[in-house]
Amino acid sequence: MRDWKGPLETVDEYRYRIPQGYKPGMRTCGIIYANARLIEGVKHDEAPEQVANVATLPGITGPSMAMPDIHWGYGFPIGGVAATDAEEGVLSPGGVGYDINCGVRLLRTNLRAEDVRPHIRNLIDTIFEEVPSGLGSKGKVRLDVSELDAVLEGGAAWAVGKGFGLEDDLDHIEENGRMEAADASKVSRLAKQRGAPQLGTLGAGNHFLEIQRVEEVYDDAAARALGMSGPGQVMVMVHTGSRGCGYQICDDWLKVMHQAYRKYRIDLPDPQLACAPAGSQEARDYFSAMACGANYAWANRQLITHWVREAFGKVLGQSSGELGLGTVYDLAHNIAKLEEHEVEGRRRRLYVHRKGATRAFGPDRPEVVPAFRALGQPVLIPGNMGSESFVLLGTRRAMDETFGSACHGAGRVMSRNQAVRQFMDRQVIASLGEMGIYARGASDTVMSEEAPGAYKDVASVVDVCHGAGIARKVARLRPMGVMKG
Repeated sequence: MRDWKGPLETVDEYRYRIPQGYKPGMRTCGIIYANARLIEGVKHDEAPEQVANVATLPGITGPSMAMPDIHWGYGFPIGGVAATDAEEGVLSPGGVGYDINCGVRLLRTNLRAEDVRPHIRNLIDTIFEEVPSGLGSKGKVRLDVSELDAVLEGGAAWAVGKGFGLEDDLDHIEENGRMEAADASKVSRLAKQRGAPQLGTLGAGNHFLEIQRVEEVYDDAAARALGMSGPGQVMVMVHTGSRGCGYQICDDWLKVMHQAYRKYRIDLPDPQLACAPAGSQEARDYFSAMACGANYAWANRQLITHWVREAFGKVLGQSSGELGLGTVYDLAHNIAKLEEHEVEGRRRRLYVHRKGATRAFGPDRPEVVPAFRALGQPVLIPGNMGSESFVLLGTRRAMDETFGSACHGAGRVMSRNQAVRQFMDRQVIASLGEMGIYARGASDTVMSEEAPGAYKDVASVVDVCHGAGIARKVARLRPMGVMKG
């Protein structure tokens, strides 16, 4: 990857601008959220060029934005946010990515760190047995292709209806775990064939399941409202997405969009931005298929939640009620949403693409689940397996400035191949052990690929969002045990 040599204007301590005149066809400027230290790393990646490329999309509204976890992606940068007009704009699968609704679920417990620490190895090992993981892993729920339609259209509610969870879980999930636009007829048979055996699996790569403890609380009242009682409380974080089903949906529709942008004579600086006019049949059908991928991912995390509850019960000999294993929140960070936002004093319907970015709606938005509407949407930011994770809340400033969006994680600074060359699997595990973290991976290379040194400092990333006012910090969590796919 070459260093980026384009212009970057300093707006303030947390914002940098790529001017609209940087390259032909830009319809708006680019804004990168970063601080002085992070922006130097950003320049060693060509992701800013992708920010500028996105600014050329027809109907783009507001700046082409990138969060502080920005790095190179397919077409759009990871960390990218772009809103396009619902009538005059476009929809682009590259603005969602291959892992549709890769996202995070956070669970709370009644347990204290001192209660769990003696059992951490047994807990992780038991969860490892209960939750299949790794590349190509197959789940315990067996579905045929026709049965999968109910998952694609029902989402997390399908899983709860089958006995995998609680009705209360649905009240703590973005979209209540189901996008209504889903239409399983828009999903290919191949995508269904790939998805049917993988439901209820963690997958590979950066997907993980962590047992964490609350280490610091920044806002006591907000933390209590989110079910966090204070430092030492045990939490569980799950990070996974739509598996092979979502990947195939994206792959299928990218082929359609590559034909569509030529058909509609859309001039693009990068064919990876392949798109179709928002009102076209291609865009409507893609959106329905993408919603199916999102629903699959919410059902997937719901099944994993059920088996986490069972694993804790087996190891600790307590019922789910005694353990207090409840869903705090579950959100997507690879998705496009049709939303209403105020732009220059006028309400407009926009397709907001968030690729490696989290919806961070402020208080009183009807899209936020009732439990947290007065607070704003919870924003869950995982770090790497050796560092902290964060819980934040969306803000009104985010609504005004980023279409209610914030970062999604630490963001890579090193490719997986680079990480494998630099870090040894055993050394990573030993280093984590010295930090009091028990880690277990599904493959020989995943611990090297996901070594802490392959990621940015998540605290710096979160501090930029907090300092810029687009999300506010509530709590910091530390890993105790890690399961890596």
